[in-house]
Amino acid sequence: MQIYTKILVGMGVGALIGLLWGPNSALLDKDTYRANDPSALGLFVNRDDPGSVIKLPAPPPGKVDRHSPVATLFRVQETIFEDRVDRVGETHHIPVWSRVTFNFSKEIAIRDRDGSIAVALGGPEIGARVEAWLHIDAIPVKGGGFAIQPEAISGFGDVLIKWLSPIGKLFMSLIMMVIVPLVFSSLLVGVAGLGDIRKLGRLGGKTLVLYLSTTAVAVTIGLVCAHLINPGRFMDETAKARLQAAFQNEAGSRLDQAVAAPSMTDHILNIVPANPVQSLAAGNMMQIIFFALVFGVALTLLKDNRAEIVINFFDRVQDAMVIVIRIVMGFAPFGVAALIAEVVGTSGSSVLISLLAYSAAVLLGLFVHANLIYGGLLMFGARMSIATFLRGARKAQLIAFSTSSSSATLPITMECAEKNFGVSKPISSFVLPLGSTVNMDGTALYQGVAALFIAQVFQMELSFGAQVGIVFTATMASIGAAGVPGAGMVTLALVLTANGIPSVGVALILGVDRLLDMFRTTINVTGDLAVAVVIAVSEGEVLGPRPAD
Repeated sequence: MQIYTKILVGMGVGALIGLLWGPNSALLDKDTYRANDPSALGLFVNRDDPGSVIKLPAPPPGKVDRHSPVATLFRVQETIFEDRVDRVGETHHIPVWSRVTFNFSKEIAIRDRDGSIAVALGGPEIGARVEAWLHIDAIPVKGGGFAIQPEAISGFGDVLIKWLSPIGKLFMSLIMMVIVPLVFSSLLVGVAGLGDIRKLGRLGGKTLVLYLSTTAVAVTIGLVCAHLINPGRFMDETAKARLQAAFQNEAGSRLDQAVAAPSMTDHILNIVPANPVQSLAAGNMMQIIFFALVFGVALTLLKDNRAEIVINFFDRVQDAMVIVIRIVMGFAPFGVAALIAEVVGTSGSSVLISLLAYSAAVLLGLFVHANLIYGGLLMFGARMSIATFLRGARKAQLIAFSTSSSSATLPITMECAEKNFGVSKPISSFVLPLGSTVNMDGTALYQGVAALFIAQVFQMELSFGAQVGIVFTATMASIGAAGVPGAGMVTLALVLTANGIPSVGVALILGVDRLLDMFRTTINVTGDLAVAVVIAVSEGEVLGPRPAD
């Protein structure tokens, strides 16, 4: 069985596990509350005594997610309901209190600096189960009804995903382990292999022009799709209030990261590493790429073949990393199954339904961009049909889809370029590492749709000039965005702020961000490969599959 077939089977198994037995499965009892930021909850020792409130510790800055060390599970023991009248005069039977138990964990004890939490709970030992009353917020909605927060999940589903999560993490770590040595060695060998600084300048110029042009077009396509579907009109007040309440803390974390992001000037200056060894250790891809380019240029300037021993050494390093990747790919079906199960299981169908129109606009834009723009680019630039291209790119696309990381997919992308399309090692070693950091067409397109969607929800009319501003800022923000899951949400916050759109709207789309991240990363990687193929043809290379080693 081919490896991509095994990966497809793994994706299917993972999706099935997530849908049927994930935390948000419709088939399992919702007997648990999960708090990624427990400090935001209303916990009381006695529900009749407002003074008995328990203030649990907040997660570290930028860590409001399910992997936060203070994320807490609350098991439901009893729920109290009340009849309440909404804004349109209808009566609803809604939960208002739940008696819950939770673990007095080491993380809570360490952050309980004054001991007030332990005292309020009766002085439990670390690891003991304690009991409290959880206040359920019922947020009135203008159109009628209530948005209930927090929402319960399946305790069994959460435990299952927790068991599977290390498998996915191990797979990601095994791939990421190879990225730095592979990118550095391949880019250095690629630049040195060009043998001519003028050729390097020509190649770099064509590559950047293609990457930036397709990115700007992608944002424009996203805006057009958002205008055609107008997803904001499908978002009712109930869904809006529920999503804002559910994801406001995580949205605040993403916005804090956006605030801390360097300015464009600082971003450009930070490309030059003060300490290349430190950059390699930290995995700072832009600095690694810059140093590899400079080092490669220096090697081409050495005379009397004195650079040959260095180039041969890094060429062998690159070959060794490719072998490591082939070994790791034997584990891919299991890692992919675990990653997909976590994504599908934690997203839930209810959130997806609420954001169906928004998701449809993003997916339509990605489909149009892949077929129209990449198809046209390949047809006119490489005389290759989109069907032929997709057959050769599918292995990289599957890994990109399952990992949501263009950086993690880079070794597979390079393998597809060289083995399936016959792109030379110097071209693939230069174009693809650069693309994994600079070329983010899918991310930029999604930012265009998201910005317009949020503006529509908040009933903002964006002028033509404002939408041109979105194209520009989304294109610039996508350059240098980290090729890892979720990084696009931080750059989206920058795009929203730059164009006067309420950044709090990030909370509306966080529920489906991880799912859409899979699709847009696939387009990012597809764009990298398409540009590599076109650049190779423009440099006079004759393409075609290479025989297996």
